[in-house]
Amino acid sequence: MRPSSLSGTTARPDIAESLAEAIFSGRYAPGDLIPRELDLCETYGVSRSTVRSVLQNLVSAGLLVRISGQGTRVRELTQWHMLDPRVTEWMARYAEPNPRFQREIYAFRVAVEPFVAYLAATAATATDLLAIEQAYEGMVRSLETSDHCWEGRSHDDYDVAFHEAIFAATHNVVWTQLSHVLRPTITVLVQRSNQSADELADSMERHRKVMEAIRLRQPERAQACALAVLERTGQDLGIAEIPADLPSLAPPGGATPDER
Repeated sequence: MRPSSLSGTTARPDIAESLAEAIFSGRYAPGDLIPRELDLCETYGVSRSTVRSVLQNLVSAGLLVRISGQGTRVRELTQWHMLDPRVTEWMARYAEPNPRFQREIYAFRVAVEPFVAYLAATAATATDLLAIEQAYEGMVRSLETSDHCWEGRSHDDYDVAFHEAIFAATHNVVWTQLSHVLRPTITVLVQRSNQSADELADSMERHRKVMEAIRLRQPERAQACALAVLERTGQDLGIAEIPADLPSLAPPGGATPDER
């Protein structure tokens, strides 16, 4: 992680980015000590106060803990502040395929997205429906191209936009903002599931059914269809079925996957 030289000048790297990359890529695992402050100063050519400021930012993000007399260690995954936009961006940018990451994000989506689809089917406006439909069209059109891109956006971009549009269609400020904060983590799962998917046509049909249920204001069906989309995602990630122990925010009396 030494600074690189370009055209005779030394480029000063972003220390926080470099350390985050090392943590999320697994070079520094939970429990590992990172280099000492003086070593980081020498590596990056910066002052000790700069290093301390960077380390404090990573501590505040839950990635590191400073232990008197020992140094600075990487914290356990459960301590990372996953709703911190910095953390989710780093995870999307640097994390290697990690079954635990995938399961945690997948568990979040299974818990909330069927409920969000239920709410969207009761509250979506014409503008919301247009946004959902445009994202869906982008997904379909992008699959018709060799590079899976259409009008400058990839299939994965449209897939994430589809889910974000459903969150927005709830007209609940918390759900809408949560989708923005978690966009990078949802992107990670979308990219990894679509990259491994061998039945994208099936996935598109499941997405279409969610869209149609919301358009027809059928909340129970929207809920069940959203769960079906996630079942497909689970298959593409190598998770045979939605684990029974994953929680759900499903409304009382809501639809079950068997009602699709």
